[in-house]
Amino acid sequence: KGFGGAAAMAAEAALRVGAGLVGVATRSSHVPALLARRPELMVKGIESGQQLEPLLSAPTVLVIGPGLGRSSWSEQVLQQAMKSGLPMVVDADALNIISEGKLAEEIDTSGWVLTPHPGEAARLLGKSNADVQADRIQACRDIQARFRATVLLKGAGTLIAGPDGVSLCPYGNPGMATGGMGDVLAGVIGGLLAQGIAAEQATQLGACLHAVAADRVADEGGERGIIATDLLEPVQRLVNGA
Repeated sequence: KGFGGAAAMAAEAALRVGAGLVGVATRSSHVPALLARRPELMVKGIESGQQLEPLLSAPTVLVIGPGLGRSSWSEQVLQQAMKSGLPMVVDADALNIISEGKLAEEIDTSGWVLTPHPGEAARLLGKSNADVQADRIQACRDIQARFRATVLLKGAGTLIAGPDGVSLCPYGNPGMATGGMGDVLAGVIGGLLAQGIAAEQATQLGACLHAVAADRVADEGGERGIIATDLLEPVQRLVNGA
């Protein structure tokens, strides 16, 4: 509870990059605020993972993690999402729950995009944060090999690992080190996936759109005080070539 803003930012980011219809399944207490902020969203309150199941016939892509929290409700929702077989962007507390061994071995993760920061990456690998930071490229490769998925490792010099290797996003600035940036990034990648872009390419493009949007904001007003929602309008302009 208490993380409804994360889901709102991820959902609006997906809309801003061109996803045609975006729905949010969240705690019932978050529904009024989400609808008040962005009435274009299809918002449904759920009290258990079972209530999520009938909602999973409509989407083509899931973004799981922003606003999820860590509770029995969170675990139920994540397990139901994993069983859907849908492509997923997996972020935030979804990564933390998975790192605790909540992932069934038979789940096919090849259609996933995992977006950890160094601390989450360390937990996924059973290593220390210092180990991850000492060799970020190898850490990114190791997560990719374990999950057979696309991996985006956040940090100064965002890395994207896929089956063919590791790429670097050269954009971005220190002003991006604020709460909610990862939620916007997850939504951007999810929105691109929903338009049929392959996972690795959607992740590379999403990382660059997100970072260049932040650079535009910094160019206009400076790096200090940038907040995640500042990126939504420039992301929309960038995806349209403006």
